[in-house]
Amino acid sequence: MNKTVAAAFLAGGIVLLYFGYQSAQSTSSAFSRIFTGSPTNKTIWMIIAGIIATVAGLIGLSRGK
Repeated sequence: MNKTVAAAFLAGGIVLLYFGYQSAQSTSSAFSRIFTGSPTNKTIWMIIAGIIATVAGLIGLSRGK
């Protein structure tokens, strides 16, 4: 994987994790947790995608040529 692409995955993953965390703290997610016991699907998918992108970026940056 190209280092530039890996850095983009890392940055994108961190951004997704940030927005996923912010979404988890939102009012709609709080209501969802009250009625279903879990946050909204959007929040869960943003956090999962953020983790995957961050890990892919870290692996890409850690690999040597």
